[in-house]
Amino acid sequence: MSVYEMRTYTLQVGKMAEAVKLYTEIGYPILERDGFAKNLVGYWQADTGMINQLVHLWRFDNDAARRAFWAGLYGNKDFIETFAPKLRALLVSQEVKLLVSAPWGPRP
Repeated sequence: MSVYEMRTYTLQVGKMAEAVKLYTEIGYPILERDGFAKNLVGYWQADTGMINQLVHLWRFDNDAARRAFWAGLYGNKDFIETFAPKLRALLVSQEVKLLVSAPWGPRP
């Protein structure tokens, strides 16, 4: 059964443009180059409600695959040393939810 991980990053007010630039120029290119983007369902920016949030959804075959993925990404020197510290400086909070598919309806 697939496992989905939804990560919600709440940014400091006024820092969304900087976060978008970081992801566009550094973060996402690293994910693509090093094969991590294959698990990505998508990224979204909150437009109403709790604004100043980036939401991303990841899909994994199982929990072991999810854990291996994050271990690999956290072991990626470019991502951890070049991108992550710059993004962390913009964050207020991070929420991670693990989701499993309901037995009905479409699945990404």
